[in-house]
Amino acid sequence: MDETPLITTLKWIATGTGVTAAFMVSLDSGRRVTGWGFVIFVFSAVCWISGAVLTEDWALTSQNSVLLGINLFGVYRYLIRKKDV
Repeated sequence: MDETPLITTLKWIATGTGVTAAFMVSLDSGRRVTGWGFVIFVFSAVCWISGAVLTEDWALTSQNSVLLGINLFGVYRYLIRKKDV
């Protein structure tokens, strides 16, 4: 299947947000920054899943579905759950 402008846009947004999120998490600048990095990772995974479904790339869909779950756990761990004392 040829890529449409929508698919190309989704992939580039997914790439940019994934790089940004990885940088934020790697900074280790505290729970809030790391948590928001995971929020951006969630958005990136949703973009990747959307683009992958539209191109019928099931391996990429599967990979990012798992990463979506991991990233949602990161959001919970860093932004929702109270830090253990």
